[in-house]
Amino acid sequence: MGDAIEAVNGGVAIRLHVQPGAGRSEVVGRHGDAIKVRVGAPPERGRANDACAALLARLLAVKPAAVELTSGASSRAKRFVVTGVELEGARRALGDVAGAASAASHPDRAVLRGKRP
Repeated sequence: MGDAIEAVNGGVAIRLHVQPGAGRSEVVGRHGDAIKVRVGAPPERGRANDACAALLARLLAVKPAAVELTSGASSRAKRFVVTGVELEGARRALGDVAGAASAASHPDRAVLRGKRP
């Protein structure tokens, strides 16, 4: 199983598996070599993509402009590049699900749901 987060020039690349149309936006765990997230937005006109980008921006404490969808615009499998974030900081912010730990074991579920404490 590969790592869902990797260092790239100036930031990190994050692979997501997205479940659109959920009740709330949150990180829920692993899906193969990606981080599984649920977003409340439907998969219409890029709204789920925007919701994923907004969730990553909140969790990683960056401006929305720092989050760019680089592949998977019409797929559940997506790749985002987030600039201005270090690899270890991204892993901590995403509850270590990137390294294989379960999101459910994270002590601060509020952060995983996209809400800052």
